[in-house]
Amino acid sequence: MKRRAFLHTSATAAAFATLGSVGRTAEASTSQDLVRDLIRANDARVPALLATQIRTPGKPDDGGVRNEYGFATAGGTAGLVLAFSCAVTSPESRYHESKELLESLRLAAAYLLGSQHPDGTIDLYATNFASPPDTAFVLELLAPACALLRRSKQPEGVAVGAEVGRFVTRAADGLVVGGVHTPNHRWVVCAALAWAHSLFPNPRYLGRIDQWMAEKIDIDPDGQYTEKSTTVYSPVVDRALVTVARLLGRPALLDPVRRNLEMTLYYLHPDGEVATEASLRQDRSQRGTVSRYYYPYRYLALHDGNGRFAAIARQIERQEPGHLTGELSAFLLEPELSRPLPADAPLPTDFAKVFAYSSLARIRRGSTSITVLGQNTTLLTYRKGAAVLDALRIATAFFGKGQFTSESLEEKNGVYVLRQSLSGPYFQPLSAAQIASGEHVKMAPNGTLANMGKAIRAESNVQRLTSVITVTEAAGRVTLSVSIEGTPAVPVSVEFAFRAGGTFEGVEPVKGAADSFLLRSGEGRYRVGNDVITFGPGAADHTYTQIRGALPKHPGSSVYLTGFTPFQRTLTLG
Repeated sequence: MKRRAFLHTSATAAAFATLGSVGRTAEASTSQDLVRDLIRANDARVPALLATQIRTPGKPDDGGVRNEYGFATAGGTAGLVLAFSCAVTSPESRYHESKELLESLRLAAAYLLGSQHPDGTIDLYATNFASPPDTAFVLELLAPACALLRRSKQPEGVAVGAEVGRFVTRAADGLVVGGVHTPNHRWVVCAALAWAHSLFPNPRYLGRIDQWMAEKIDIDPDGQYTEKSTTVYSPVVDRALVTVARLLGRPALLDPVRRNLEMTLYYLHPDGEVATEASLRQDRSQRGTVSRYYYPYRYLALHDGNGRFAAIARQIERQEPGHLTGELSAFLLEPELSRPLPADAPLPTDFAKVFAYSSLARIRRGSTSITVLGQNTTLLTYRKGAAVLDALRIATAFFGKGQFTSESLEEKNGVYVLRQSLSGPYFQPLSAAQIASGEHVKMAPNGTLANMGKAIRAESNVQRLTSVITVTEAAGRVTLSVSIEGTPAVPVSVEFAFRAGGTFEGVEPVKGAADSFLLRSGEGRYRVGNDVITFGPGAADHTYTQIRGALPKHPGSSVYLTGFTPFQRTLTLG
């Protein structure tokens, strides 16, 4: 299981309910209706959660929550603890002060304490062992649970809260000395320690936070964090920084969050999906929505009186209510979150904006949404309503390295330029002096030459290929001028990779290749309902679409245009 899958499992163990009624309450005069719906949704999942809890008295996994592979994990168990803590401490829950849930919580807390290593850390069985950052992610669930259980009117609830608190302090002691892997881990650790300090004040926790914070927040002038992970780690960082700012009274930490949330407004597609193509993490070119940003958008909408942030919070409540159940603990612990949101302010829907530090340009013309990308194997994405071109890619059969990836994104007067220069050398024999030194012809244990390195050989017969693509846009219609010159007769393949689910006009299947088509001439059409993307004109000088050294066919349905160098084409999307 990948880290993100693990985190999703643990974080959403309290949040897998479908909130069918939240859409009704999203425009309610007060947010109290929303909180009541979240409580009901949390209640609805209690039976399923109970069924996942392992009951094996005397065994190490007793009380843990089983994952999809059949073994208990601290992350999944922490999710159960948070969900049940919300239920037993909410007077409006039908499980308020439930003896059954309190016993389940007692067992879960015992499992969690047993899962900790002597240094306070836990394992992420998929990849990380005795892991401080994964411990921090778990603390983000257990610390709120501990805070809620402290409010319990039942002695059993207070006792379970104390056991959860033991886990928190042991884990926090581990975070005071433990390291991290990736940039966002620093801020997640700080948030976890801020939670621990709010429950169990300790100057060591503050000292460690200050150590990490001394490195400064890794946000660029565009408003993006180092990992550029728009649907996974950017919202993780936003939430972590809000948590530290709120719990420790450090309002300056809200400024990078504001900047990132403002930037994200321009990454949004009309349906709430977020452009992910520039991510440096696992969400690159993956589908994801703005829902994970709900907490920071709502928090800052209320804190700043920001109508645009309020509009996004309401949009999430309407479009993705099922993602909100995990926010129940925040509403219960932060009464200010329940205040009515300010009035909506218009969101940006007509713009062309370059994010130079991410080598990305975003264009919106109402329901048409376009992304132009530098330093990326996808050079452009295009969507018109429900019809989506997930990627436009170009490859050449040039020495196995012809997948087009521009060196940069240049923009001038609304024209976007992407360039790539490739060379394909051959190599000369070693010189007499090199051979005389002996090192270059020594045999390695596997029977090959110890140094066959190309770097030490003279180059000859060098072949070169230069690609220049210019992109212009007018009223949502895109024109691409493609020029590939240099070594002649190199096969070229242009791939229009459309999201699965639509129908085509004007194309023909590629023999022996599933979901692959050729546009031989004229204009092609891709239709989803009433939304249509037109593209072309076509050309098919050959059927070598899966070029050696190029990326595999994109998921979905791909339409290809083919030719040979010199390759000069003007293509349109509209």
